[in-house]
Amino acid sequence: MDGQSNSAAQAGRITLPVEGMTCASCVGRVERALKALPGVTGTAANLATERVEVTGPALDRAQIVRAIEAAGYDVPAPPVELAVEGMTCASCVARVEKALAAVPGVTSAAVNLATERATVAGTADLAALLAAVERAGYDAHPLSAAVEDATDQRREAEVAVLRRDLWIAAALTLPVFVLEMGSHLIPALHMFIMDTVGMQTSWLLQFVLTTAVLLGPGLRFYRKGLPALARLAPDMNSLVAVGTLAAWGYSVVATFLPRLLPAGTVNVYYEAAAVIVTLILLGRYLEARAKGRTSEAIRRLVGLRPATARVIRNEAATEVPLAEVRPGDLLAVRPGERIAVDGTVTEGASWVDESMISGEPLPVEKTAGTAVTGGTVNQTGAFIFRATAVGEATMLARIIRMVQEAQGGKLPIQTLVDRVTLWFVPAVMALAGLTFAVWMIFGPDPALTLALVNGVAVLIIACPCAMGLATPTSIMVGTGRGAELGILFRKGEALQSLQSVRTVAFDKTGTLTEGRPALTDLVLAPGFDRGPVLAAIAAVEAKSEHPIAGAILAAAQAEGLALPAVAEFAALPGYGVQATADGQVVQIGADRYMRQLGLDPAPFAETAARLADQGRTPLYAAIGGRLAAVLAVADPVKATTPAAIRALHDLGVRVAMITGDNRRTAEAVARSLGIDEVAAEVLPEGKVATLRRLREAGPLAFVGDGINDAPALAAADVGMAVGTGTDIAIEAADVVLMSGRLTAVPQAIALSKAVIRNIRQNLFWAFAYNVALIPVAAGVLWPLWGVLLSPVFAAGAMALSSVFVLGNALRLRRFAPVSVGEPS
Repeated sequence: MDGQSNSAAQAGRITLPVEGMTCASCVGRVERALKALPGVTGTAANLATERVEVTGPALDRAQIVRAIEAAGYDVPAPPVELAVEGMTCASCVARVEKALAAVPGVTSAAVNLATERATVAGTADLAALLAAVERAGYDAHPLSAAVEDATDQRREAEVAVLRRDLWIAAALTLPVFVLEMGSHLIPALHMFIMDTVGMQTSWLLQFVLTTAVLLGPGLRFYRKGLPALARLAPDMNSLVAVGTLAAWGYSVVATFLPRLLPAGTVNVYYEAAAVIVTLILLGRYLEARAKGRTSEAIRRLVGLRPATARVIRNEAATEVPLAEVRPGDLLAVRPGERIAVDGTVTEGASWVDESMISGEPLPVEKTAGTAVTGGTVNQTGAFIFRATAVGEATMLARIIRMVQEAQGGKLPIQTLVDRVTLWFVPAVMALAGLTFAVWMIFGPDPALTLALVNGVAVLIIACPCAMGLATPTSIMVGTGRGAELGILFRKGEALQSLQSVRTVAFDKTGTLTEGRPALTDLVLAPGFDRGPVLAAIAAVEAKSEHPIAGAILAAAQAEGLALPAVAEFAALPGYGVQATADGQVVQIGADRYMRQLGLDPAPFAETAARLADQGRTPLYAAIGGRLAAVLAVADPVKATTPAAIRALHDLGVRVAMITGDNRRTAEAVARSLGIDEVAAEVLPEGKVATLRRLREAGPLAFVGDGINDAPALAAADVGMAVGTGTDIAIEAADVVLMSGRLTAVPQAIALSKAVIRNIRQNLFWAFAYNVALIPVAAGVLWPLWGVLLSPVFAAGAMALSSVFVLGNALRLRRFAPVSVGEPS
């Protein structure tokens, strides 16, 4: 986190959370306090997002924090992120969380098994946090880029070591399995072993090979499991350690001191101990490989950063490391190269593939003045751009940060898992002890043997690996897949909330519509041609300051029309404008202006009525004293809006529109799009109250893009910001739609439903598996059908459950967006 702050400071911008602001005067007070600091050139405090942005060439974060606190407000300490090593199951997660939460100053602690990270909020000392994790029996380090790289390398090394140990364990276990289980299953093999090797020699061979398995590849379970047991905080390693040692120890007594055992109970279970270790190593190996694939989306995003950039210095392009690029630098981009940082094109033109940022498959044209994003790929052209954001301030860095934060988050659905798993392993050990006692007291002969077999089976079957992986792996894969589609879940909780949404409310301007006026209609009177009429109208409107003037001028320029010279321009308030163009008088205004001029607008009555029904205000144009055309300017609906609304209806979601526009215009737009409910003439401060009313029908999502949408985005159950909107709107939202396509809204809901469905499947499997098989392992089927669950099969089933959960989560990588019939 210090690295982030430093990067921001070097880039001349620091953004901090501020608590305690309640009104506009608080905002002013914070801004005045900061402007008085040396090196500060600009401040922007936002009441809705409770954040302040400070800009300047040389910023001191500590000094800024002190100034805010001196003004009477608090700057909450950023959460501390730790990399935690040694966690293997859900009980480990619960134990680390409990240890961190007990440290003075900690307000909350969340630990993620899949990412092996802990996020701690509060004011606790870092050394105290690390010590608490260490006392709990695990290793922790402050998270940094170096630690992340080391973690990736450690995971790769762990996979390699597990692969090696698995092969060694399998090679040593196979002869043990053949000698013992082969003898039971194949009478001829039993006779061959008895005639050639003999039972005692066979047992001695099994002892040597099994001991090698336990003290070699299996030693990891004892190194972690036995100390955890001694601390009265057993984990899954403790279950494996106790179970395998019990089977091995009983077998050692039977081999070397058989007289100590009751008659009829002298048997060996070396194969159970060896096979349990081998199967659990297999499960661990498959888990490690699958866990590596769950974070593939993050690695792909990180891989989008080029190592170097071509910076223009002394009028020549020089290759420099990416870390040396500074805001304001000019960078050259050749065809096929990856763009290094965010910036604005200053020279040249090209098409850029932005699919990994926005999810949009088609390349986007870039010309002078347009923005480019670091990590995207230039195609055929070459251009020069000026860097506007580097390092942690780039869009790619923000996307990576958002995805990492979402992946590290904890869903409400996981609360039950956390409560259960903390006590799960101790409960299982108690059940195993009870099973042993019941079989010893009430079991048939050989009671001791049966008690041992069933007690070990209970220990092994109940390892809670699958419980710990059920939720975080689905979150990691789901949020990663969302990032690939241009849907960023800034908070993991939004994944769960979004799937239950019953109403989606949209802001109108800039969200449902393009957000800029455009000429939508130009209907000509007989005897007039479009080109000359539009050129004359645009030439006159170019002299006007009316909001519609720019739209008409833009339409003429888009058609490449040459505008005639204009003279004698006059604005007639309440009526329209008048000027002379190419020697002809051009008059533009409402129908009452035409009547004042003695012109009858009746020939356009039907067109004018249609435009009014669509919420558009018709304007008339007269040229040379004759009525020439009727035209309308409006904010056009985005091309993807109708398809998005249809898709939401198909998902059973109601659609509402909230706008400050007049009711007639709003209702006309709503009718044309099939929107279920309209709230018109709503001021920004009224949007939150409107959302409260709409929420009465069930959980609600709000989609917006502007600064004035930030309070509504924060107030909704799920706030969804269109990524082409403002930074403030994005910061206030739970979900960011990077492409600006509204069809991403139903796709985000569909992805949320898929992820939660996947989590429920995983949790059902993890819990139902334990609930169903622990009684079977304890021998509940013995009185009815004489069936017992061998510890070997228990180990296989336990490993299978974890692999199933991971495999099920990885299916989300193939999530396909819902078909919404978008225009091509």
